[in-house]
Amino acid sequence: MSAAPAENPREPGPVYKLWRFAREIVIIVVIALLLSFVIKTFFFRAYYIPSGSMEHTLEVNDRIFANLMVPGPFELERGDVVVFRDDLGWLPPLEQAPSAFQNVLSFVGILPAADEQYLVKRLIGMPGDTVEYDAAVGKLKVNGEAIDEPYIYSGNKPSDMEFSVTVPEGKIWVMGDHRAASADSRFHTDIQGGFVDMDSVAGRASIISWPVSRWGTVDSHEEVFANVPAPTAK
Repeated sequence: MSAAPAENPREPGPVYKLWRFAREIVIIVVIALLLSFVIKTFFFRAYYIPSGSMEHTLEVNDRIFANLMVPGPFELERGDVVVFRDDLGWLPPLEQAPSAFQNVLSFVGILPAADEQYLVKRLIGMPGDTVEYDAAVGKLKVNGEAIDEPYIYSGNKPSDMEFSVTVPEGKIWVMGDHRAASADSRFHTDIQGGFVDMDSVAGRASIISWPVSRWGTVDSHEEVFANVPAPTAK
């Protein structure tokens, strides 16, 4: 006589199935939040471009991702488009406190820290560099070497004002690509000489993520500075 087949275990009810589905969703959300937190803390973070100071490299309303590993473990270089905190008060104060929703988006890395302000400019002078503009020459000079800057906004001069500065240790000199519409280091010489602290740099702009039509990388134009000599020790 053959043995009777074993009875099938009892099928789980709809309440159990719903609870299991909800548990899986919660686990997925928690993992996604943790991954997002790790990525935005150590690797990349999203930023929004509100002005035309970097046109046409970056346009108004562009969304970018900045590489947070620059500076350290990777070093900054001349030509990098850097994102830095407004620690020196170049921008007017925030008009209102961030909302709870903005704080959540900041936490997961979709927005930068909601209670801090950031600027985006091109790094022209590294510590020790002498950066100058002589209208008679019509070009910027870095350590005496005149440079051609293909990223400057069409029709703009390299600068609307003459200047000559030597960048102190631990600082950088930054300028917008839209030189006629950028309140950059040239316009803040009354605040720390116009120099930005290296420690204020949050990262290097690497990718344009939005709008879709502008997907691509942000060029540092290393060729512009290829012939610039090392700064003369003083």
